[in-house]
Amino acid sequence: MAGKAAADTGTNEVEESSSSSSSLADVYKGELTPLQRHVAFFDRNKDGIIYPSETYQGFRAIGCGVALSAAAAVFVNGGLGPKTVPENEKSAPFKLPIYVKNIHKGKHGSDSGVYDSNGRFVPEKFEEIFKKYAHTRPDALTGKELQEMLQANREPKDLKGWLGGFTEWKVLYSLCKDKDGFLHKDTVRAVYDGSLFERLEQERNSKKESSIRNALHNVLGNMDCKK
Repeated sequence: MAGKAAADTGTNEVEESSSSSSSLADVYKGELTPLQRHVAFFDRNKDGIIYPSETYQGFRAIGCGVALSAAAAVFVNGGLGPKTVPENEKSAPFKLPIYVKNIHKGKHGSDSGVYDSNGRFVPEKFEEIFKKYAHTRPDALTGKELQEMLQANREPKDLKGWLGGFTEWKVLYSLCKDKDGFLHKDTVRAVYDGSLFERLEQERNSKKESSIRNALHNVLGNMDCKK
């Protein structure tokens, strides 16, 4: 009887865990806020929770190096995770999960204000970025102009917010600036709804496939020459 009770308890725990995971994944059944869409790319298995390993995979998928991706996983999940844990959930130490449903609670200070407190996109704040800081071109930012914006957004004694904003924008600039050093307005807009990440991953995969095809072509060509 005791053995059966223990087995039943174990089964119930598995069922509760499965039910909880299913409930968290329900966030994808409705319309996501722009901020939720922004982070959903990193939820690689779409279960409603982003673990550091998934953040790492996501950064690698968009073209970041191993060191930067690993640092981002620790920094992003360490900073956002604890803020997004539901009140009725207990997160295991060091797992640092980010809950997509509650990502608006992880919004840091010293930012541009393009997302409001509920994670919704604020068009006026987005346009304000380029009206205030795009001095060279109206539809793009230089590295210097980006730095000017980051400094202007800093709130007093908000070190975490400064670091969060600096990291996000510098990674974006590094990955997406054009050959002349401009970060274009449409690129920045795509960041806010998450579509840029998907595009970067597709481009990276296409380059990989092209490199493999070229390598195979060269190998087959060399084999023909030796005949």
